[in-house]
Amino acid sequence: MTGEASNPVQRALDALYLACIWTAGIAITLMSVIIPIGVVMRYVFGFGAQWPEPIAILLMMVFTFIGAAAAYRAGAHIAVTMLVDRLPAAVQAALARFIHVLMLLICGFVVLYGSRLCMDTMGQSIAELPWLPVGVTYLAIPLGALVTAVFVLEHLFAGSQKHRAVVAFGEAA
Repeated sequence: MTGEASNPVQRALDALYLACIWTAGIAITLMSVIIPIGVVMRYVFGFGAQWPEPIAILLMMVFTFIGAAAAYRAGAHIAVTMLVDRLPAAVQAALARFIHVLMLLICGFVVLYGSRLCMDTMGQSIAELPWLPVGVTYLAIPLGALVTAVFVLEHLFAGSQKHRAVVAFGEAA
């Protein structure tokens, strides 16, 4: 998996990454439109609509959990490396592998318990949006963790993807 989209697995992971980027981007864009609509409706027109806040919260969950998966693949997540950077290269590599294994465990936990949360709340509805089951609103949690786990496995077996063109789009090489 070294070349740009050199095999079907890498092309599929690239497509999954781009789907995450687009989903997160659309979510934050819609959120940026919906929140001002709610503010204007309340303070300009004196009519407090009930739907903007729960929709904005739902979009924030999508942006956070789906966007986090893309950020993991791109190596854009927050990392404090001051101590690790001072260790020998072999120790750095071992720690990086250990961290990826820990990430897999965390992703597994979030997928398991996030799925349970979705299933347990599927029969409930949001007061402001009675047509939308609460469990659906939580789907971004286990889905984001599952995609993150896929990208963690990719990193473990194929190495970092952050320098590939599809991931480093718009950055100077």
